[in-house]
Amino acid sequence: MIKAERQQRLTEHIKNKQSAQLKELSELLNVSEDTVRRDIKELSDLGIVKAVRGGAIAHSPVPHHYRDREHLQLEQKRLIAEKALNFIEDGQVVFFDGGTSSLAVAAALPPERNIVVVTNSFPIVNALEDHPLAEVIFLGGRLNKGAFTTVGADTVDAIRTIKSDLAFLGICSIDLVAGITTRDYDDCIIKRNIVANAKYVIALSTVNKIATAEPFFVGPVHSIDLILTDAELDATLQAAFKDEGVSIQ
Repeated sequence: MIKAERQQRLTEHIKNKQSAQLKELSELLNVSEDTVRRDIKELSDLGIVKAVRGGAIAHSPVPHHYRDREHLQLEQKRLIAEKALNFIEDGQVVFFDGGTSSLAVAAALPPERNIVVVTNSFPIVNALEDHPLAEVIFLGGRLNKGAFTTVGADTVDAIRTIKSDLAFLGICSIDLVAGITTRDYDDCIIKRNIVANAKYVIALSTVNKIATAEPFFVGPVHSIDLILTDAELDATLQAAFKDEGVSIQ
């Protein structure tokens, strides 16, 4: 099997399964683990897969730009939002990051819910501008045109002054080995500081983002408390997250 064909099969296998170990790929392709390791490094350098310890995992299938994401998987996001509303209580300070799943939660916030919303997301501010009781604190900074959020030093400084009771974190990618990762460096820094300054962190993730990874590291899996998703995970994977102290609903 020539190199190009081998790497194509390797890529397809990882994308179909979302992750694969060196031994598994070695047996599949009938080559040494060293050869597989070199192939993974080349593919990882090209941004096709993500190399992790002992193997490789797929990248998130979700588009990067907000406009390309906002109309995707609307029913799945609605299901996640319904679950999320059960964790919001009157009197809380709640941080919403700039993900489209976070927007789904904000848009579904009942009119009688009296909370303080903190966000760096323009769409979330727009969704809540007519809410009768929610006080909205919008954090300034530099505009991230791909996400319609504010980012940068001023935004980070503002996050650090607010200790939220609850934070909703839209997930780009999450994996037991790679942790919570994202494609955008500025977004990574924002998410990292949201997590550090919240009492309880809920990750909002459609199931296709689980067991994927991107270049920029937000934090380990155990830095969040709960994952809300749209479909039931494999029991083995659920148990592995539970071992890290993370519940999944």
